[in-house]
Amino acid sequence: MKSEFFIDRPVLSIVLSLVIVIVGLIGLFLLPIDQYPQITPPVVKISASYPGASATTVSQAVATPIEQELNGTPGMLYMESSSSNSGGFSATVTFDVSTDADLAAVEIQNRVKLAESRLPAEVIQNGISVEKQAASQLMTICLTSNDPKFDEIYLSNFATINVLDLLRRIEGVGRVSNIGSRYYAMQIWVQPDRLANFGLTVQDLQTALKDQNRESAAGVLGQQPVTGLDITIPITTQGRLSSVGQFEDIVIRANPDGSLIRLKDVARVSLEASSYNTESGINGENAAVLGIYMLPGANAIEVAQAVKDAMKEISKNFPEGMSYEIPFDMTTYISQSIHEVYKTLFEALGLVILVVFLSLQNWRATLIPVIAVPISLIGTFGFMLIFGFSLNLLTMLGLILAIGIVVDDAIVVVENVERIMEEEHIGAYEATKKAMNGLTSALIATSLVLCAVFIPVSFLSGITGQLYRQFTVTIVVSVLISTVVALTLSPAMCALLLKPSNKKKRKHILFRYINHWLVTGNRKYSNLIQKAMMNPRRILSGFGIMLVIMFVISRFIPTSFMPQEDQGYFKVELELPEGATLERTRKVTERAVSYLLENPFVAYVQNVTGSSPRVGSNQSRSELTVILKPWEEREGVGVEQIMETVREELSQYPESKVFLSTPPVIPGLGSSGGFEMQLEARGDATFQNLIQAADTLMHYALQRKELTGLSSSLQSEIPQLYFDVDRDKARILGVPLTDIFSTMKAYTGSV
Repeated sequence: MKSEFFIDRPVLSIVLSLVIVIVGLIGLFLLPIDQYPQITPPVVKISASYPGASATTVSQAVATPIEQELNGTPGMLYMESSSSNSGGFSATVTFDVSTDADLAAVEIQNRVKLAESRLPAEVIQNGISVEKQAASQLMTICLTSNDPKFDEIYLSNFATINVLDLLRRIEGVGRVSNIGSRYYAMQIWVQPDRLANFGLTVQDLQTALKDQNRESAAGVLGQQPVTGLDITIPITTQGRLSSVGQFEDIVIRANPDGSLIRLKDVARVSLEASSYNTESGINGENAAVLGIYMLPGANAIEVAQAVKDAMKEISKNFPEGMSYEIPFDMTTYISQSIHEVYKTLFEALGLVILVVFLSLQNWRATLIPVIAVPISLIGTFGFMLIFGFSLNLLTMLGLILAIGIVVDDAIVVVENVERIMEEEHIGAYEATKKAMNGLTSALIATSLVLCAVFIPVSFLSGITGQLYRQFTVTIVVSVLISTVVALTLSPAMCALLLKPSNKKKRKHILFRYINHWLVTGNRKYSNLIQKAMMNPRRILSGFGIMLVIMFVISRFIPTSFMPQEDQGYFKVELELPEGATLERTRKVTERAVSYLLENPFVAYVQNVTGSSPRVGSNQSRSELTVILKPWEEREGVGVEQIMETVREELSQYPESKVFLSTPPVIPGLGSSGGFEMQLEARGDATFQNLIQAADTLMHYALQRKELTGLSSSLQSEIPQLYFDVDRDKARILGVPLTDIFSTMKAYTGSV
C-alpha cells in the first residue's frame, strides 16, 4: 500500500475512514448483547412419566429401552438419565459444540420413536417430550394474588391460558415454562366399598369414562347422493364433558330393571389440580412461576425489555386482585458487567489520550492518534457483526486490550514525522512522505506479527476455543483496521495538521519537568544497559532465578476455568429423607423461606417445593432461589459471605440436609458453580457396587476441608412396600394381573 497515494488525496483517506466508522456503528447497534459467547454444547432433553411406578420400574421399563436407542447418536458426547419414585423419567443428551441443535433434536426424536414399541402403554399415552434445552433462565415472572379465591391452581391455569402463548411469540424468546405448574383436572375419588356393593370394578369405571368423555364426529346432513335439499347441515353432539355435574352423571351400568348406576354413586368427583407433586411460590406466598429462556444468539437486553413491555400490556387484563413480579432478571447482572467494561474502556481511552498528550506535548500531534484509535475500535464492531459475534465481556475486553496496541501505530507515524521535521527543517508534507517510506513495511510487519500471535488461539478446539475465539479475532480485526488507518488517514492528517515547532517559545513548566524526567530516565537506563552488557552472566543468572521464583509461586496460585463472580443470587436445596411427603417438605421450606426473608440483603426467595435441579421431580426435595438486593445496596458484602451465614443457620435443621450453590460462571455449563463428576458402573459391576463406590468417594471427599456443599444424586435407601401377588390364585379365579395392578394404581391415586 503506497502511503503517498493517500497523502496526496486526504479526502479519499477521510472518506475511507468514514466508511469504516459507519460500518462499525451499524454493527454496534445490531450486535446482540450477552454475558459470554455462545459456547455451551447443544443439549436435548427427553421427559416421560409412568404414573404409579417406582424408580426401579421406571429405570427398567422406560429408561433402558430409550437409552439403548439413544446410544450411538451422531455427535453425542454423553447422556445422563434420572428415574424417580414419582414415576418421572428424564434424560439429557449432550452433543459436541459444533453440532446443530435442531438436527440433534430431530435425531433424538426419531430414535425415541423407535423405542416406543418397547415402552408401557401408559408412558406413550402420557406422551414423551423431546426438546432442546435452553442454556439458562433469562428471567422469571411470578403471578401472585392477595385474593384467596385466586389460589395457586387458578394462578397456574391463568398463566397457561392467558400469558404463556403471548410471551412465546416475543422475538428472541426460546421457551417459556410454567415451573411447578398445577393444571385443572377432574379428580375421581373412587369409594371401594360402594364399588364392591354394586359388583363393579375399576376397569368398568375406566371403560365408561373413555366411552362417554370423548370427541366424536356425528356426520353431516344433506350430503350427496341425497337430493332435494338446498343446504348441508353438520351435526354436533356432546363431546368432552366440562363440569363436575356432567361427570357425576356418567352411566357406569344399566341394570335389567331399568335403573342406572352413575359415577356419583360410587365415587366423588371434584375439580382440582391434575398433580400435587410440586408447588411454587415467591416470598412465602403461592404463585405461578414462569421461567423465560432465550434463543441462542438473541440480544438478552432487548428480549428482557420486550418481555417486560409485554407483561405491562398483559397485566391490564388481569382480574382485580392479581398482579405480577419479576424477582429474577439475569440482564441486571449482564448490564452491570457490560457497564463496568464500558467504563473501563473509556477510562483506558482517556488515559491513553492523556499519556499521548503529555508525551507529544502538542495538541495537533495528539489529535491524530485521538481520532485514529476510535476509528479502529468502532470499525471492529462491523466485522464482529459479520462474523456473528456478540457484545460480551470477552469481546469488550479484547477491545480494551487493543487500545494499547492500536495507539502505537498512530504514535509511530506522528513521532517520526515530527522528528524528521525537527531534524531536517522541512515541511509537514515532505516529512510525512519521507517518514512513510521507512515506516510502511515496518507497520505491516508489526501487524502481521501481532496477528500471528493471536490467530492460532482462535483455532483451539472444544469449549476453550469457542470461548476465546471472539476475544482473539476482535483484537486481530482492530489491529488490521489500525494498520489501514495508520497507512491512510494518519499520514494524510500529519501532512495537513502538523506545524514546525517554535523553539523560541518556552514550554510549560509541566512539560519541562516531564522532559527532564524522561531525559534523566533515559540516561540511567542507558548506563544500566551498558553495565549489563559487560556482565552478561549476572543478567542471565538473575533472569534464571526470576523464572524459578515465578514457577514456585505459580504452584501456589489456585487455578480454575473461570473465576467465580457475584451474580446477585444463589440457590438452596433442601433434602429431606427419601419418601417424605410434600406436606412435610412444605413445612421445612416455609421455615427456611421465613428465615431467608429476615436477611437484610435478600430481596426475594423463590421456591419450587417437590423438585430439585439434581434429581428432578421429588416430593422430598425443595429448591429455593435466593435473589439478593442490588450490589450498590450491599457494598462490601458478597454472595459468599451471605451464603456462609445462611449455611450455618439452615444446617441446624434436623429434618433435612442443606446444599447451597452459586450459579455456574458461564450459563449452561453445569447446574451450579464448582464442579461435577460422574461414577459409572461398567462391565459386571452391579447397582450395589455403584452405591458402595459412591459412599466411599463421599466419605473421603467429606474429609477435605476445601470442599463444601458435597452431595450425591444417588439415593439407595428408598422406603418401598412390596405386594406379593399370588399369581396362581389370580389365574384360577380368572382375574388378569393387569386388572389387579390397575386397581391398585386407582386406589392409590396414580391413574
